[in-house]
Amino acid sequence: MLHVGLDLSRRRLDFDLLCEDGSRIERDAVAPDADGLRRLVRRVAVYREPVRAAIESMNGARYVHDELERSGWEVEVADAQKVKGLAPLASKTDRIDAWVLAELSRRELVPAIWLPSFEQRGERERARWRLFLVRKRSSLKHRVHAQLLAFGHPCPVSDLFGRAGRELLARLECPEPWRSGVLAAVGMVEDLDAQITAIDRELKDLGADHRYIPLLTSVPGIAWVLGYTIAAEIGDINRFPSPQKLCSYTGLCPHVRQSGSKDHRGGLTHAGPKYLRWALMEAATNACRDPISTTIATSATSDAWESNAVPRSHRSTSRAAWRRRSGTCSPVTKPLLRQAPEALWPHRRPSLKCATGAMPQ
Repeated sequence: MLHVGLDLSRRRLDFDLLCEDGSRIERDAVAPDADGLRRLVRRVAVYREPVRAAIESMNGARYVHDELERSGWEVEVADAQKVKGLAPLASKTDRIDAWVLAELSRRELVPAIWLPSFEQRGERERARWRLFLVRKRSSLKHRVHAQLLAFGHPCPVSDLFGRAGRELLARLECPEPWRSGVLAAVGMVEDLDAQITAIDRELKDLGADHRYIPLLTSVPGIAWVLGYTIAAEIGDINRFPSPQKLCSYTGLCPHVRQSGSKDHRGGLTHAGPKYLRWALMEAATNACRDPISTTIATSATSDAWESNAVPRSHRSTSRAAWRRRSGTCSPVTKPLLRQAPEALWPHRRPSLKCATGAMPQ
């Protein structure tokens, strides 16, 4: 078997081709497009041996992965941070990076990441595109409010972008070019509203037949949009051996540093997909408005304080300080953050008991 290390940049793809014994056969670079990848496949095909390749995770790596796998290669996408831990280098160049990946592939030490299918990537893109549009809409609204404050205009309506608010903006006395900017921002907000509404309708239609979303929407704080986002980011639930592994994947677990008799629990790790973490945090924030969930989660935090779940080094601080140190200021956030991923687990059903940290069997 041949082993290829691939180092991708914007304009070139460096590769290093090694034999099974580690000797180098070829080293060169090609263009990271369809033609360049086809030339690479033809150059390696003359050796008439199976090929295993490794490439670091970055923008464009999945395209290279898909194209080479369609040509019969076995390609792994490596975690860039773990590669640095496995092979720290004194000098770093594109050629050296390609050789390191080829050597890790030869030794079967590639820290490969899980890649979703093309359909699952499409689901993620729908939810992420909606989030992008919502952020742009919020940015435009903030800019309009800032212009009103800059020229001393109060906002007497509760919704500046409702019917009454738009009438107020239409007759607003403001010098140019600020007035034109405000009116243009209002027009862009209207266009974004229409696009976001269409995406919401599409997500609800697609989520009606999804096996995870009906279960997720039964969790406090999760509706169709957040449910679709969480399900798309998680992918296949069966790839996690336990609910604890799933919670660790979300990055909502605290840092743990143990050495001898010292045991330090820090803030959240923030590892894993940022969009999944954002959706779970939004769900926990929404659930804080539910008085039943808030009462249960608050009692759960108090129970954790009184039990041995709180490290002794934190006992001298107040409950509020312990919540801040553990990664959140809200007593309801952390229990409810873990409720959504645990509710997806096979043979488990969400209930209010989940908010206390106890997982029903």
